[in-house]
Amino acid sequence: MKIGILSSGGDCPGINATIRGVGKTAIMHYGMDVIGIHSGFIGLLNKDIQAFDERSLSGILNLGGTILGTSREKPFRKMLASGESEKPQIILQNYEELGLDCLVCIGGNGTQKTAGMLSALGMNIVGVPKTIDNDIWGTDITFGFDTAVNIATEAIDRLHSTASSHKRVMVVEVMGHHAGWIALYAGMAGGADVILLPELGYDMEKVNETILNRAHRGKPYSIVVVAEGITTPDKKRPSDYITRAIEEATGIESRDTVLGYIQRGGNPSPFDRNLATRLGGHATELIAKKQFGRMVCMNGEKVESIPLSEVAGKLKLVTPDHDLIIQGKRMGICFGK
Repeated sequence: MKIGILSSGGDCPGINATIRGVGKTAIMHYGMDVIGIHSGFIGLLNKDIQAFDERSLSGILNLGGTILGTSREKPFRKMLASGESEKPQIILQNYEELGLDCLVCIGGNGTQKTAGMLSALGMNIVGVPKTIDNDIWGTDITFGFDTAVNIATEAIDRLHSTASSHKRVMVVEVMGHHAGWIALYAGMAGGADVILLPELGYDMEKVNETILNRAHRGKPYSIVVVAEGITTPDKKRPSDYITRAIEEATGIESRDTVLGYIQRGGNPSPFDRNLATRLGGHATELIAKKQFGRMVCMNGEKVESIPLSEVAGKLKLVTPDHDLIIQGKRMGICFGK
């Protein structure tokens, strides 16, 4: 068999470990031919490829980013130039001309949606979920999430000393799009006093009351972790709004820090390296068994798979009954309500 591998969407720690897991398993165990496709779906449109062997897949386990490059190309958007073929048809044609028996698509929600649509066109597809946001429906966890939480937690740890020394409120904004997984896990691990998630909403008066109560109890500083997806009345950056609202209402000096892309850069954590290796290996196993049109996933400690058709258009979001939220509230942490 001959398989292709591409990575699409935002970069994420663990993509290279996944490429290695897929490729080495395919070459060493199943005797497959493997090609890498550059720059996501753009590489399939342009036939920008490279052949992989065992040596070319060595030394990448611990590397951040992706050796194949990536893009946010969405081939099912119609091309603007009139008279040209539709991109999906070009991809299908190139897939056949390259002699591929399967395409492995490593990516997030948008990538898995595209993978499902290509599968419906008749291509053999296996998806591997990738995002630091941990919001892909159908899998308990995605690689990249643990690394992002580690980075965010370390930043929160460092801000405690500044907040304490200056008796300030430090507001830390973390990534996650519409999901609050990074904010919840990093906030709890970093000992935040207030954690605001898109899924729960928040009452600014309750947040200010929590900070003032801490000050009255002899705790003149607070750490507030804010998910980037929370809504604000002024439609501005969440940390900017929250910081100004706290200082105006409480009179306590407040500063904000936006971690931004630093959360998804750098080397993957050991957990993410192992998770990516397991997911990549299982993706190759699906190919060997000719079980196409599926996305590998984690169900507890087991690596399994689900139909790509079930994944598209869904998000896995934090629920109010999550154990970390319940335990946090018992310990006096404010979640905005």
